[in-house]
Amino acid sequence: MQGMAAVQGFLVGFGLILAIGAQNAFVLRQGLRGEHVALVCFACALSDAVLIALGVAGFGAIAREAPWIDPVFRAAGVAFLVVYGLRAWLSAWRGGETGLEASGRIAPSWRAALATCLAFTWLNPHVYLDTVVLLGSVSSTFEGRRVAFAGGAILASFTFFFALGYGARLARPLFARPDAWRVLDAAVGTVMLAIAFGLARGAAT
Repeated sequence: MQGMAAVQGFLVGFGLILAIGAQNAFVLRQGLRGEHVALVCFACALSDAVLIALGVAGFGAIAREAPWIDPVFRAAGVAFLVVYGLRAWLSAWRGGETGLEASGRIAPSWRAALATCLAFTWLNPHVYLDTVVLLGSVSSTFEGRRVAFAGGAILASFTFFFALGYGARLARPLFARPDAWRVLDAAVGTVMLAIAFGLARGAAT
């Protein structure tokens, strides 16, 4: 029975993070560049683990009773996504990348990569909805097996992010071409701004 709860947690957790969003797009980009991949993947997965644990522990109910949480994080998330999305579009327009082996391009520090990664994770209200509220609510149906359910969901996060980050290297031959980076930057910028628009519209309704 514990094993079935873990499997259910893995499937639910994997399904929730499968969609391409701001966080996943950033992990993909780091994987393509080969920059601080382990750190970024671990930070994303560990953040999810913390939030999942909080949700299973019952903090979802607390979040629902604190109506100020959503608008604060929503506003911060919108601002961050707009800035990052516009920067990605600007990079696409300028053609900022000249290929994966570009000489003279200075890779951002691990601190900058970690800070950006954590911002994508902790400033996104949807992360709290998926992990703390939704997974926390689903775990309540596994009375006596919540730890197993949470363990499965946490394993799904680690599996997904490391597979995405390190699996991106399979596409590296394509991104040796500068034009491919321009397309990726434009796509990332569009995703970021679309998510920001969705968050802002949700706050207005």
